[in-house]
Amino acid sequence: MLDVTPLADLARRRELRVAVAESLTSGALASTIGAGTEASTWFGGGIVAYLPEVKERVLGFPSDGDPTSAECAEQLARGARELFDADLCVSTTGVGGPDAEDGHPAGTVFLGWATRDEAGHRRLDLDGEPEDVLDSTVEAAVELLISRAGTAEGFGGADGSGRADSAGSR
Repeated sequence: MLDVTPLADLARRRELRVAVAESLTSGALASTIGAGTEASTWFGGGIVAYLPEVKERVLGFPSDGDPTSAECAEQLARGARELFDADLCVSTTGVGGPDAEDGHPAGTVFLGWATRDEAGHRRLDLDGEPEDVLDSTVEAAVELLISRAGTAEGFGGADGSGRADSAGSR
């Protein structure tokens, strides 16, 4: 399994709550991050939003929008960041393959990210079998979380959480 120690260390040191939103990776990213050191203190959780209706109802992306797009990736990250009251969220969406989908070739992937102040995306054009695309997507998403965790602002606070609901809520 991918080593998420650098992410765990950054999140704990900077007192960040991290979350994920997944379409393409169907929970693989959350499973990887949840294995991090003391994840129960910094990983707020994840959501798998595969159906367009779920993306719309839960995360705010219009069901008639292109699910393989920068706009989708950013909105999934913004929606999940808000849902989990996270300081930083990364999302995954795209075409795992083996076939093209809605005019997008297999391996077209968008990662979204959102903090409390800004959002953005990264496009990946990956090769390989569907399993390779998923593994590469999870790895790139963890790398994106690490890079954004270096600049995201956490709450801080006397108990290390800064959240009024911190006692027993994680």
